[in-house]
Amino acid sequence: MLDYAAVSRYWSKAKPSIMGPYMMDGFGFPSSAGGYRFEAECKIVDRLIREAGVGLDGRVLDLGSGVGFWAEHFAQQFGEVIAIEASEPLFEAMRARCARYENVTLLNADVLAFRPEGRYSLIFLGGMLMYLNESDVVALMERVTRFLEPGGIVLCRESTVRDGTLARQGDYQVVYRSPEIYSSLFGKCGLSVDHVEMNTAYLLMQLGCEFIKKWKATVPERLQAIPLVGRLTYAALRLGGASLTRVPDAMGFEFPELTNHFFVLHRGFDGESGPTSPS
Repeated sequence: MLDYAAVSRYWSKAKPSIMGPYMMDGFGFPSSAGGYRFEAECKIVDRLIREAGVGLDGRVLDLGSGVGFWAEHFAQQFGEVIAIEASEPLFEAMRARCARYENVTLLNADVLAFRPEGRYSLIFLGGMLMYLNESDVVALMERVTRFLEPGGIVLCRESTVRDGTLARQGDYQVVYRSPEIYSSLFGKCGLSVDHVEMNTAYLLMQLGCEFIKKWKATVPERLQAIPLVGRLTYAALRLGGASLTRVPDAMGFEFPELTNHFFVLHRGFDGESGPTSPS
Protein backbone atom coordinates (compact mmCIF):
# COMPACT_ATOMS: atom_id res chain seq x y z
CA MET A 1 0.00 0.00 0.00
CA LEU A 2 1.19 3.48 -0.83
CA ASP A 3 1.75 5.95 1.99
CA TYR A 4 0.06 9.09 0.68
CA ALA A 5 1.84 11.25 3.23
CA ALA A 6 5.18 10.11 1.78
CA VAL A 7 3.94 10.71 -1.77
CA SER A 8 2.85 14.21 -0.78
CA ARG A 9 6.19 14.98 0.90
CA TYR A 10 8.09 13.95 -2.21
CA TRP A 11 6.07 16.15 -4.57
CA SER A 12 6.05 19.09 -2.14
CA LYS A 13 9.82 19.27 -2.73
CA ALA A 14 9.75 18.51 -6.45
CA LYS A 15 11.74 20.70 -8.79
CA PRO A 16 9.24 22.68 -10.91
CA SER A 17 10.68 21.88 -14.33
CA ILE A 18 9.75 19.61 -17.22
CA MET A 19 12.61 17.28 -16.26
CA GLY A 20 11.56 16.77 -12.62
CA PRO A 21 8.01 15.45 -13.17
CA TYR A 22 9.35 13.30 -16.02
CA MET A 23 11.85 11.78 -13.53
CA MET A 24 14.71 12.72 -15.89
CA ASP A 25 16.86 14.74 -13.46
CA GLY A 26 20.31 13.49 -12.52
CA PHE A 27 21.15 11.71 -15.78
CA GLY A 28 23.16 14.46 -17.44
CA PHE A 29 20.59 15.04 -20.16
CA PRO A 30 20.24 18.60 -21.49
CA SER A 31 16.98 20.36 -20.59
CA SER A 32 15.93 20.01 -24.23
CA ALA A 33 15.41 16.28 -23.56
CA GLY A 34 12.25 17.05 -21.60
CA GLY A 35 10.99 19.29 -24.38
CA TYR A 36 11.72 16.62 -26.98
CA ARG A 37 9.73 14.01 -25.06
CA PHE A 38 6.81 16.36 -24.46
CA GLU A 39 6.59 17.43 -28.10
CA ALA A 40 6.63 13.79 -29.22
CA GLU A 41 3.90 12.93 -26.71
CA CYS A 42 1.81 15.88 -27.90
CA LYS A 43 1.74 14.41 -31.39
CA ILE A 44 0.46 11.10 -30.02
CA VAL A 45 -2.14 12.75 -27.79
CA ASP A 46 -3.41 15.03 -30.55
CA ARG A 47 -3.75 12.06 -32.90
CA LEU A 48 -5.61 9.97 -30.32
CA ILE A 49 -8.01 12.84 -29.61
CA ARG A 50 -8.57 13.38 -33.32
CA GLU A 51 -9.16 9.68 -33.98
CA ALA A 52 -11.67 9.55 -31.12
CA GLY A 53 -13.65 12.38 -32.72
CA VAL A 54 -13.58 14.59 -29.63
CA GLY A 55 -14.96 18.08 -30.25
CA LEU A 56 -12.42 20.80 -29.54
CA ASP A 57 -15.07 23.28 -28.39
CA GLY A 58 -15.62 21.30 -25.19
CA ARG A 59 -14.10 21.27 -21.71
CA VAL A 60 -10.99 19.43 -20.51
CA LEU A 61 -10.39 18.14 -17.00
CA ASP A 62 -6.64 17.73 -16.41
CA LEU A 63 -6.01 15.74 -13.22
CA GLY A 64 -2.55 15.87 -11.66
CA SER A 65 -1.42 18.68 -13.94
CA GLY A 66 2.17 19.06 -12.76
CA VAL A 67 3.87 22.22 -14.02
CA GLY A 68 1.10 22.84 -16.54
CA PHE A 69 2.56 21.88 -19.92
CA TRP A 70 -0.50 19.79 -20.76
CA ALA A 71 -2.91 22.40 -19.40
CA GLU A 72 -1.27 24.98 -21.66
CA HIS A 73 -1.38 22.62 -24.63
CA PHE A 74 -5.08 21.92 -24.16
CA ALA A 75 -5.86 25.62 -23.59
CA GLN A 76 -4.62 26.30 -27.12
CA GLN A 77 -7.11 23.80 -28.56
CA PHE A 78 -10.17 23.46 -26.34
CA GLY A 79 -12.80 25.88 -25.15
CA GLU A 80 -12.04 25.50 -21.44
CA VAL A 81 -9.51 23.67 -19.24
CA ILE A 82 -9.80 22.84 -15.53
CA ALA A 83 -6.40 21.78 -14.18
CA ILE A 84 -5.80 20.33 -10.71
CA GLU A 85 -2.46 19.90 -8.95
CA ALA A 86 -1.79 19.24 -5.26
CA SER A 87 1.95 19.99 -5.13
CA GLU A 88 2.52 23.64 -4.18
CA PRO A 89 5.76 24.18 -6.19
CA LEU A 90 4.35 22.46 -9.27
CA PHE A 91 1.09 24.39 -8.96
CA GLU A 92 2.90 27.73 -8.74
CA ALA A 93 4.89 26.85 -11.86
CA MET A 94 1.64 25.94 -13.63
CA ARG A 95 0.03 29.19 -12.56
CA ALA A 96 2.89 31.19 -14.05
CA ARG A 97 2.81 29.14 -17.25
CA CYS A 98 -0.95 29.42 -17.76
CA ALA A 99 -1.47 32.99 -16.53
CA ARG A 100 -2.14 34.35 -20.02
CA TYR A 101 -4.91 31.86 -20.80
CA GLU A 102 -8.34 33.13 -19.82
CA ASN A 103 -9.94 29.76 -20.56
CA VAL A 104 -7.92 27.92 -17.87
CA THR A 105 -9.09 27.41 -14.28
CA LEU A 106 -6.37 26.22 -11.89
CA LEU A 107 -7.04 24.43 -8.61
CA ASN A 108 -4.40 23.66 -5.98
CA ALA A 109 -6.18 20.60 -4.58
CA ASP A 110 -6.04 16.85 -4.00
CA VAL A 111 -7.72 15.05 -6.88
CA LEU A 112 -9.18 12.49 -4.47
CA ALA A 113 -11.17 15.28 -2.81
CA PHE A 114 -12.15 17.02 -6.07
CA ARG A 115 -15.83 17.08 -7.02
CA PRO A 116 -16.40 17.73 -10.73
CA GLU A 117 -19.05 20.07 -12.06
CA GLY A 118 -20.54 20.27 -15.53
CA ARG A 119 -19.53 18.03 -18.42
CA TYR A 120 -16.16 17.29 -20.01
CA SER A 121 -15.30 16.17 -23.51
CA LEU A 122 -11.83 15.05 -22.36
CA ILE A 123 -10.57 13.86 -18.99
CA PHE A 124 -6.77 13.64 -19.03
CA LEU A 125 -4.51 11.90 -16.50
CA GLY A 126 -0.89 12.35 -17.44
CA GLY A 127 0.86 10.01 -15.01
CA MET A 128 -1.11 10.15 -11.78
CA LEU A 129 -2.74 6.75 -11.23
CA MET A 130 0.59 5.16 -10.36
CA TYR A 131 0.57 7.25 -7.17
CA LEU A 132 -2.79 5.81 -6.07
CA ASN A 133 -3.75 2.51 -4.46
CA GLU A 134 -6.03 0.34 -6.59
CA SER A 135 -9.16 1.09 -4.56
CA ASP A 136 -8.60 4.83 -5.05
CA VAL A 137 -7.92 4.39 -8.77
CA VAL A 138 -11.33 2.77 -9.11
CA ALA A 139 -13.09 5.30 -6.83
CA LEU A 140 -11.57 8.30 -8.62
CA MET A 141 -12.31 7.03 -12.11
CA GLU A 142 -15.87 6.07 -11.21
CA ARG A 143 -16.49 9.54 -9.77
CA VAL A 144 -15.01 11.73 -12.48
CA THR A 145 -16.05 9.73 -15.54
CA ARG A 146 -19.73 10.22 -14.70
CA PHE A 147 -19.16 13.76 -15.92
CA LEU A 148 -18.07 12.79 -19.42
CA GLU A 149 -20.31 14.24 -22.10
CA PRO A 150 -21.64 11.91 -24.82
CA GLY A 151 -18.75 11.06 -27.13
CA GLY A 152 -16.18 12.21 -24.58
CA ILE A 153 -13.13 10.17 -23.68
CA VAL A 154 -10.70 9.58 -20.86
CA LEU A 155 -7.06 9.65 -21.92
CA CYS A 156 -4.51 8.22 -19.48
CA ARG A 157 -0.74 8.17 -19.83
CA GLU A 158 0.83 5.89 -17.23
CA SER A 159 4.25 4.42 -16.61
CA THR A 160 3.95 0.64 -16.74
CA VAL A 161 5.79 -2.66 -16.39
CA ARG A 162 5.53 -5.65 -18.68
CA ASP A 163 3.84 -7.99 -16.20
CA GLY A 164 2.14 -7.70 -12.82
CA THR A 165 3.04 -4.80 -10.57
CA LEU A 166 6.20 -3.20 -9.25
CA ALA A 167 5.88 -1.21 -6.01
CA ARG A 168 8.59 1.13 -4.75
CA GLN A 169 8.70 2.33 -1.17
CA GLY A 170 10.89 4.83 0.67
CA ASP A 171 10.97 8.54 -0.14
CA TYR A 172 9.61 8.00 -3.66
CA GLN A 173 6.57 5.76 -3.50
CA VAL A 174 4.86 4.51 -6.63
CA VAL A 175 3.12 1.43 -8.06
CA TYR A 176 3.84 0.52 -11.66
CA ARG A 177 1.21 -1.75 -13.21
CA SER A 178 1.08 -3.72 -16.43
CA PRO A 179 -1.26 -2.58 -19.24
CA GLU A 180 -3.38 -5.68 -18.58
CA ILE A 181 -3.85 -4.75 -14.91
CA TYR A 182 -4.78 -1.18 -15.83
CA SER A 183 -7.28 -2.49 -18.37
CA SER A 184 -8.82 -4.69 -15.68
CA LEU A 185 -9.05 -1.74 -13.27
CA PHE A 186 -10.69 0.43 -15.91
CA GLY A 187 -13.24 -2.32 -16.54
CA LYS A 188 -14.15 -2.24 -12.84
CA CYS A 189 -14.91 1.47 -13.26
CA GLY A 190 -17.42 0.82 -16.05
CA LEU A 191 -14.99 1.98 -18.71
CA SER A 192 -14.28 0.44 -22.09
CA VAL A 193 -10.66 0.42 -23.21
CA ASP A 194 -10.84 1.48 -26.84
CA HIS A 195 -7.11 1.67 -27.52
CA VAL A 196 -3.78 1.02 -25.79
CA GLU A 197 -0.58 2.41 -27.31
CA MET A 198 3.05 2.33 -26.31
CA ASN A 199 4.54 5.74 -25.54
CA THR A 200 7.61 5.47 -27.76
CA ALA A 201 8.96 8.88 -26.67
CA TYR A 202 8.98 7.74 -23.03
CA LEU A 203 10.50 4.36 -23.93
CA LEU A 204 13.32 6.00 -25.86
CA MET A 205 14.24 8.32 -23.01
CA GLN A 206 13.86 5.51 -20.48
CA LEU A 207 16.46 3.49 -22.38
CA GLY A 208 18.87 6.32 -21.66
CA CYS A 209 17.84 6.76 -18.02
CA GLU A 210 18.27 3.09 -17.19
CA PHE A 211 21.57 2.94 -19.11
CA ILE A 212 22.91 5.84 -17.01
CA LYS A 213 21.71 4.09 -13.84
CA LYS A 214 23.73 1.01 -14.81
CA TRP A 215 26.70 3.24 -15.67
CA LYS A 216 26.55 4.81 -12.20
CA ALA A 217 26.31 1.39 -10.57
CA THR A 218 29.38 -0.05 -12.33
CA VAL A 219 31.76 2.88 -12.91
CA PRO A 220 33.61 4.51 -9.97
CA GLU A 221 32.07 7.89 -9.15
CA ARG A 222 35.27 9.83 -9.93
CA LEU A 223 35.19 8.41 -13.49
CA GLN A 224 31.47 8.65 -14.22
CA ALA A 225 31.50 12.06 -15.98
CA ILE A 226 27.70 12.10 -15.92
CA PRO A 227 27.24 15.50 -17.68
CA LEU A 228 29.31 14.25 -20.63
CA VAL A 229 27.95 10.70 -20.68
CA GLY A 230 24.40 12.00 -20.35
CA ARG A 231 24.74 14.36 -23.31
CA LEU A 232 26.39 11.67 -25.45
CA THR A 233 23.65 9.20 -24.52
CA TYR A 234 20.93 11.71 -25.38
CA ALA A 235 22.61 12.47 -28.72
CA ALA A 236 22.70 8.75 -29.51
CA LEU A 237 19.02 8.37 -28.60
CA ARG A 238 18.02 11.24 -30.86
CA LEU A 239 20.15 9.85 -33.68
CA GLY A 240 18.75 6.33 -33.38
CA GLY A 241 15.17 7.45 -32.79
CA ALA A 242 12.22 5.11 -32.29
CA SER A 243 14.05 2.24 -34.01
CA LEU A 244 16.25 1.92 -30.91
CA THR A 245 13.25 0.96 -28.79
CA ARG A 246 12.89 -2.29 -30.76
CA VAL A 247 16.49 -3.42 -30.29
CA PRO A 248 16.26 -4.90 -26.74
CA ASP A 249 13.23 -7.07 -27.57
CA ALA A 250 14.82 -8.19 -30.82
CA MET A 251 17.85 -9.33 -28.80
CA GLY A 252 15.71 -11.04 -26.16
CA PHE A 253 16.37 -8.45 -23.40
CA GLU A 254 13.59 -7.07 -21.21
CA PHE A 255 15.05 -3.59 -21.16
CA PRO A 256 14.20 -1.00 -20.03
CA GLU A 257 12.40 -2.14 -16.87
CA LEU A 258 9.76 0.59 -17.16
CA THR A 259 7.55 1.33 -20.13
CA ASN A 260 4.67 3.75 -20.62
CA HIS A 261 1.29 3.48 -22.33
CA PHE A 262 -1.58 5.65 -23.45
CA PHE A 263 -5.10 4.37 -22.71
CA VAL A 264 -8.15 5.72 -24.55
CA LEU A 265 -11.30 5.02 -22.54
CA HIS A 266 -15.01 5.73 -22.73
CA ARG A 267 -18.02 4.92 -20.60
CA GLY A 268 -20.45 2.16 -21.43
CA PHE A 269 -18.43 -1.04 -20.98
CA ASP A 270 -20.85 -3.89 -21.56
CA GLY A 271 -18.68 -6.63 -20.13
CA GLU A 272 -18.44 -8.45 -23.45
CA SER A 273 -16.19 -6.46 -25.75
CA GLY A 274 -12.61 -6.47 -24.48
CA PRO A 275 -9.83 -3.92 -24.88
CA THR A 276 -7.43 -3.83 -27.76
CA SER A 277 -4.01 -5.35 -27.18
CA PRO A 278 -1.11 -3.07 -26.25
CA SER A 279 1.02 -2.08 -29.23
